Amino acid sequence: MREWTTARVQDRLELAADVFAQLPAVKPQGYFNAWPEYFHTFADQVGQEPQMRRPRPSPRQITEAEEAMLWLRWLEKDDARIVWLRANRTPWKKIGWEIGLSRPAANRHWQYGIALITWRLNGRVPSPKRSRRFVVENADRLSRQIVM
Repeated sequence: MREWTTARVQDRLELAADVFAQLPAVKPQGYFNAWPEYFHTFADQVGQEPQMRRPRPSPRQITEAEEAMLWLRWLEKDDARIVWLRANRTPWKKIGWEIGLSRPAANRHWQYGIALITWRLNGRVPSPKRSRRFVVENADRLSRQIVM
C-alpha cells in the first residue's frame, strides 16, 4: 500500500462517518410496532415525490469504517472527539462550544490528531519530546528525510 497522507486519512475518516450514518438505527431487542402497515392507494400517492434511498454500505465499507474508528484510540480523548466531529462535518463553532476551545485551538488539535494518525499508519511514532508543530509539519513528509 502506498504511503498515508493527511488528506487520505481525512477522506477515510469522512467515509467512515458516512458509512455509520447510513447504517440502520440501533433499536432495543424485541422492538416492534403494533400498528398495522398502512396501505397507500393510488390516490394517496398522486403528486408525491418518490422517496429515494441510498444503498446500504457494503461489508467492505463497514470493515474499513471500523478500522478507521480504531485509529482514534491513538489520540487523546478530546483530540479524538474533535477529529470525529470534523469527520461528521460538524461546524467549527459547534465543536468549539462542545469541547470548550476557541476555533483556532480546536483546529490545531484537529491538525495534530490527523497528523498523529498519519504517522502511526506509516509505521512511525513521533517522540514525546517533539512538539505538536513538528508532528503536524512533518506528517506528509514521512517517506522522505525528516528535517530535524
